[in-house]
Amino acid sequence: METNEKLKKMGAANNGFLHLVLNLAMVALAIWLCAVAGAEGLAAAGVAGGVMWVVWGFHLPGFMVIQPNQCRVLTFFGRYSGTVVDNGFFWTNPFYVKRKLSLRARNMDVPPIKVNDKGGNPIMIGLVLVWRIKDTYKACFNIDVEGAAQPAASRQVAVNTNSTTVQQQLKGYDNFVSVQSDSALRKVASLYAYDNLEDQNEVTLRNGGDEVNRRLEQEISRHLDIAGIEVVEARINYLAYAQEIASVMLKRQQAEAIIAAREKIVEGAVSMVDMALKKLAADKVVEMDEERKAAMVSNLMVVLCGDEGASPVINTGSIY
Repeated sequence: METNEKLKKMGAANNGFLHLVLNLAMVALAIWLCAVAGAEGLAAAGVAGGVMWVVWGFHLPGFMVIQPNQCRVLTFFGRYSGTVVDNGFFWTNPFYVKRKLSLRARNMDVPPIKVNDKGGNPIMIGLVLVWRIKDTYKACFNIDVEGAAQPAASRQVAVNTNSTTVQQQLKGYDNFVSVQSDSALRKVASLYAYDNLEDQNEVTLRNGGDEVNRRLEQEISRHLDIAGIEVVEARINYLAYAQEIASVMLKRQQAEAIIAAREKIVEGAVSMVDMALKKLAADKVVEMDEERKAAMVSNLMVVLCGDEGASPVINTGSIY
């Protein structure tokens, strides 16, 4: 999305210390003119002193201090005039409305929400988001954060101080980011299954890792672009089945684990029985017909695949 943001550079004419000296000189001159008017009764000096006080009053609001990673968005009677990102002590046109914005990164922990994954299973998922304002024009004029930062009943009686305004703005941005992140998280969660149930090569929420986080970051960035907000990092920090199906899914996972373990046990048992038969035949320890081999295979499979230790019965007589 295109932007109308333009950066306003502060030159030598905007040096705050220079204008501070000029401001103090105005005060001194205004006091001297008033003193002359009072001592000598010169009306012209009194008028000049009054005018000087008025000029001083208009000059004073032009001062501003900009801290690192902060900026001022300037508007002149409703028209956007630029954004000052330079740090230091400056003076600008006193008629500018100077809106303070923080460009520092902010951290947000979105609490777990209940959504349905790709398979329709209810899950609980949460995320951690790091964001910051990148486009000051969009952040100031594309969304209304001051109204969302406080209840409607308190908007009319808000204290009009600089610190209060900044805190309200931050709360408004937090509210906007939280709502949009919630929406993006729900969409991404519905695109992936919680876990591999059939296709072992499928990307899921549990094993997707960087790919899922990258998709989540892209989706949140798309939602927040209208507000000029950049997503520094987004990652899933909580993932679990919803309470109503957690016990059922746990049993399913246990069953899948048991089946996988049994497959390994049977595979190992077959190879051991085959090795035993070949070894007995190669060393000519004993000769067995097919029926006896089948019985031996059966016994070995029972011993090797059983859950408990075997209790063999030693036959001291003929094997026949």
